[in-house]
Amino acid sequence: MWPCGGRRQRRLGGVALLLVVLWLLLRRFNWSELNPLRLWGRNHGLQTENSEFLLEGMPFRILGGSMHYFRVPREYWEDRMLKMRACGLNTLTTYVPWNLHEKERGKFDFSKNLDLRAFLSLAAKNGLWVILRPGPYICSEWDLGGLPSWLLQDPEMKLRTTYKGFTEAVDAYFDRLMRVVVPFQYKKGGPIIAVQVENEYGSFPKKDPNYMNYVKMALLNRGIVELLMTSDNKNGLSFGLVKGALATVNFQKLEPGLLKHLDAVQKDQPKMVMEYWTGWFDNWGGPHYVFDADEMVNTVESILKTGASINLYMFHGGTNFGFMSGALEADEYKSDVTSYDYDAVLTEAGDYTSKFFKLRQLFSMVIGQPLPLPPMIESKASYGAILLHQYISLWDVLPAVLQPIKSEFPVNMENLPLNDSIGQPYGYVLYETVIFGGGHLHSRDHVRDRAQVFVNTVYVGELDYNSVELSIPEGQQGFRQLRLLVENRGRVNYGPALNEQRKGLIGDIFLNKTPLRNFKIYSLEMKPTFMKSLQQASGWSSVPDYFVGPAFFRGRLWIEQQPQDTFLKLQGWEKGVVFVNGQNLGRYWKIGPQETLYLPAPWLRRGGNEIVIFEERTAGRIIQSVDIPYLGRTQYVD
Repeated sequence: MWPCGGRRQRRLGGVALLLVVLWLLLRRFNWSELNPLRLWGRNHGLQTENSEFLLEGMPFRILGGSMHYFRVPREYWEDRMLKMRACGLNTLTTYVPWNLHEKERGKFDFSKNLDLRAFLSLAAKNGLWVILRPGPYICSEWDLGGLPSWLLQDPEMKLRTTYKGFTEAVDAYFDRLMRVVVPFQYKKGGPIIAVQVENEYGSFPKKDPNYMNYVKMALLNRGIVELLMTSDNKNGLSFGLVKGALATVNFQKLEPGLLKHLDAVQKDQPKMVMEYWTGWFDNWGGPHYVFDADEMVNTVESILKTGASINLYMFHGGTNFGFMSGALEADEYKSDVTSYDYDAVLTEAGDYTSKFFKLRQLFSMVIGQPLPLPPMIESKASYGAILLHQYISLWDVLPAVLQPIKSEFPVNMENLPLNDSIGQPYGYVLYETVIFGGGHLHSRDHVRDRAQVFVNTVYVGELDYNSVELSIPEGQQGFRQLRLLVENRGRVNYGPALNEQRKGLIGDIFLNKTPLRNFKIYSLEMKPTFMKSLQQASGWSSVPDYFVGPAFFRGRLWIEQQPQDTFLKLQGWEKGVVFVNGQNLGRYWKIGPQETLYLPAPWLRRGGNEIVIFEERTAGRIIQSVDIPYLGRTQYVD
C-alpha cells in the first residue's frame, strides 16, 4: 500500500508542480494578443491590480488606436480594422456622436453609417477589443463636441452640468444608446472592455462638482459593468477624476515627469495614455499640420518602456463629411477643415503612411509574435475634368423651393420653427428685410459666423467676428431688399464657449442705429429633401462665361468601370459645399489649407454621377477629379 500511495502522492505532487509552472508562465505571457473570438470563458473583465491591467486575471497591455465609425464609410470599416491588426494593435477606441444619433429630439438613428451594433460586431470579428467613449460630450473637433444643437433652444441651457434641461436630455439619450451598447460588453460576450466617463472634463472651465458622478451613475444604472475610465490632459487630470474610474492621460510629447504625475494622481494603478496624438487637426486659413514620424515612434517606444498602455489618437482620422466639423475659439474663432486626415497612421483615404510601418515594426518587437500581413491598398482614380454645365441662382431658388418663415425679429438657427420644432442645426440661413435707403449697417457682433450682405441681388460686403460694420449705398427712391446670407461655419467643440454656440443672427442688426425688423427667413440646411427638390426645380440654365454667386451648379461625372476613390480639386472656386449623388462631401474654401475633397468609391456608381456645388461667390467652370489629395502647405507641430 505504502509504495503505491507514495507513487500516487508523487504524481499528485508532480501535477501540482506542473500547474504552478504553467501558472507562472501564464503570468509572464502577455494576453495582449488574445482577441474576442478566441476567449470564451468570461468571468473577469478588464481589471487593475498592482499597477497593471488584468484580463481574466492575466496581464494585459492595451495597444489601441482610434477610428470613428461616423467619419469612415461603412464599406471601409473592416479594411481599417484589418490594418489596425496588421499594425499590431489589439484595441479599437471610438467616440459616439450624440448629435448624429439623435438629430431630432426623441428620434434615434442607428442605421447605415451609424449602425453601432454592426461596427462593434465587426471589431469582435476582426480580433479587436473596444474602449467605448460615449460622451455625452466627445470634443473630437466635431460640431459642439457631439452635443445636439437643439439643446441650445433653451436660453438657460448649461451644457456639461447637472442642469435639469441637460440631464433630462442625456438620460433619454442614454436610455436608448445603452440598449445598443450593453449587450456588446465583455462580460456578455462582446468586445467592449472599458467605457469612458465623459471626456476631458478636467479642462472644462465651468465645472459642476456633481456632474462627473452623475455621468458615471447614468452609465452604471443602465447596465454598464466594465471598467470605467476618464481622460484628461496633464493640467486637467486632477480635476476630471471620479471615484471608481481609472484616470488616463492625453498628450503628444512625453514631458519629464508627466507619467509620474499620473501616478501621483492615482496610486498603484496602471498607466494608460488614452490619447497619444499622432498628428494634429487643421483650421481654415492655417497650415496643414504634420508631426514627424520618427519623433512620434520614438515617443511611443518611450511610453511603452515605462510599462504603460497606449491608444493612438488617431490611427485613422477619416473625414468631417457634411457640415459636421467643429471649431476653436481661444483668441479668435477658427473653424476646422473638412478633412480629418490628422497626419495619422493611415491617411484620410485609409492608405499607409511611414508611421504605419515604423509602428508595425515597433509593436512586432513588443509583442514578440509575427503580425498579420497588411491588406493591399485600393488604387485611386483620376477621372479628369468635370464640366459644371448648368446653374441656378439662389435668388431663383427662393420662390420655387423654399418657403420663408416670417418674424418681426431675427431668429437664430436653433430656434427657427423647423424640423418638428428642434430648429435648424447646420448650413446657411438667409435673412431678408426691406430698407428705404442706405447708410451705416452694424452687426453689434450678432453674426454667427459669417454673413454675405446683398442689396437686392448686389453684393456689398461681409460681416463676421472681425468685420462688424458696412456702408450700404444709397439707391433710387423706394424700398429695397437687404439680404444677409449667414453661414454656420461649425460650432466650437472645446473650451468655455460651448453654451454660446447659437448660430445665424443671434441678435439685432442695426441700420443707422435703428434695429431692422420684419424678416423673411429662409432655411438652407441643404438636407436630402431640399437637394431633391432643387434638382427638379425649373430655372436651371447654361453657365455663362462669368458668374458670381450665390448659386447652385451641376454637372455629371461618368464612370465606365468599377468606381474607385478619388479627390475633387476645386481650383478657381471660392467657397461652398459639394454634393455627389446626394452625399454632402463637406466644405471647400480657397483660403486653404485643404485643396481637395475626399470622394469615397462607395458613394459613386457606374454610369452617371450627379455633382451639385453650392458656391457662395466666384464659380469656376470645371472641377478636377485627381488621384492624390492636396491638403495644403505643411507645418510641423512644435
